[in-house]
Amino acid sequence: MSADGTKPPVVYVVDDDDAMRDSLVFLLEPLGLVVEAFASAAAFLAGHDPDRVACLVADVRMPGMSGLELHEELLRRGAVMPVVIITGHGDVPMAVRAMRTGALDFIEKPLNNQVLIERIHQALRLAETKLQAAREVGAIRARLDKLTAREREVADLVAAGKQNKAIAHALGISLKTVEIHRHNAMEKMAATTGADLARMLTLAGGAAPT
Repeated sequence: MSADGTKPPVVYVVDDDDAMRDSLVFLLEPLGLVVEAFASAAAFLAGHDPDRVACLVADVRMPGMSGLELHEELLRRGAVMPVVIITGHGDVPMAVRAMRTGALDFIEKPLNNQVLIERIHQALRLAETKLQAAREVGAIRARLDKLTAREREVADLVAAGKQNKAIAHALGISLKTVEIHRHNAMEKMAATTGADLARMLTLAGGAAPT
């Protein structure tokens, strides 16, 4: 754990082959990477930390849930973890399915260690960017939840570029009331300009009407 209390990035390895799991741990740990290995998708889902900067290296063919199914389950859960699929039984339909669902790469065994290492470093950089973005969206949505219904109406119109007089007319309220709600909304959202507020609403999935 770092000085600020955050855990270091982790590479999750999911493969039912004991020898393959061990070889990946032995390959990656000397590079300074934290590695956690699981023998099944179910064990991984029960044991991983979804809020940690991480990437997943998963085998395709495993008892129970396959690597592709695991990736699809993570997507259903809203995970932002990049995934590298590995297999000893690769074929074109599998590769197409993996890439269509957003896998970072599909690598056949025997693994090219250098290619795998490069993909893992790429995945961890991407994971950090995605997790930071997800945290920003979460913080914005938390601030939005603090707005009253009227403050949210005013915020939407401010974000759409409407002036106070136009907002007052659209909502049937006084100019003074608009000014109060606008001030409160901007303060609660920690926004400095209408454009800043518009960016926040877009990120939160609440784009203002045009």
